[in-house]
Amino acid sequence: MLMVEEKEIVVAGRFIKTALLRDEWLEEIENPEHFIGAMKKQDIRADLFTFWQKLPETEPKYEYYMERDPIAAIPIKSYEHWMNHQIERSARKAVRKAEKKGVTVSVSGLNDDLVKGIMTIYNETPIRQGRPYPHYGKDFDTVKKDLSRDQHRSDFICAYAGGELIGFIQLGYTGASVLPFGMVSKLEHRDKSPQNAMLAKAIEICEAKKIRYLWYGKWGEDSLGDFKKNNGCEKLNMPRYYIPLSAKGALALKYHLHHGLAEAMPEKAKLRMKEIRKKWYAMKHRRTEPSGKEQE
Repeated sequence: MLMVEEKEIVVAGRFIKTALLRDEWLEEIENPEHFIGAMKKQDIRADLFTFWQKLPETEPKYEYYMERDPIAAIPIKSYEHWMNHQIERSARKAVRKAEKKGVTVSVSGLNDDLVKGIMTIYNETPIRQGRPYPHYGKDFDTVKKDLSRDQHRSDFICAYAGGELIGFIQLGYTGASVLPFGMVSKLEHRDKSPQNAMLAKAIEICEAKKIRYLWYGKWGEDSLGDFKKNNGCEKLNMPRYYIPLSAKGALALKYHLHHGLAEAMPEKAKLRMKEIRKKWYAMKHRRTEPSGKEQE
């Protein structure tokens, strides 16, 4: 574990190694120059360091090399305003459909029964959104440890149908915003629109706590991006800074190679590659027995 000024650092990338805060969704770099100096003293093996500004500050504060990082966020005025003016008609119908289908939504702390219920969601399918699902097959202790890590700064929004847990959100509090990380529901019950019901509950919580934004991850043009837009998300371009820590990092910034070759592809080509990957994993899953062995 790499720690700098009581903040955990992770290093990602193969050719160009980039350091960033493990919890950048929550933590903030208040004095970047001092922090970078502390990193260099610890001889962290990275070529670049990146950090970004948190909501609601969308205007750049520093003079480092900066790019705009597009995120999806819902500005919160009130639940009523969100329901009547920010979301699409289809999303409003989905919230009401969930209620008609008997979906109930409540806020819970983490306990063993909730962990067991979440495991039934995790283990429903090994493939989600066209790729292997990383939580599939994890044991109880691992799942509880994962969920416990941020429980002191989050709530669990739980959707039930007939007493069965069919979806949950781990809603993380970041100050001026909340982040619904770990939002997942059972495919078996998707006709009941549990995702929409849980998101509606998150908006209620934001209004009650006077939180200004619900930050829903990155902005995208895929099916998940459509869901975000239909539910009131707007595109906000947040300042993200890149600081070279080595000669290689400086060259990567100069020639715009710091995102890797995959990110240099046109957006249409990336979406096409995602579709191909999704079909490949779906085909592989169909050919695999529950035991995990390939069929003849």
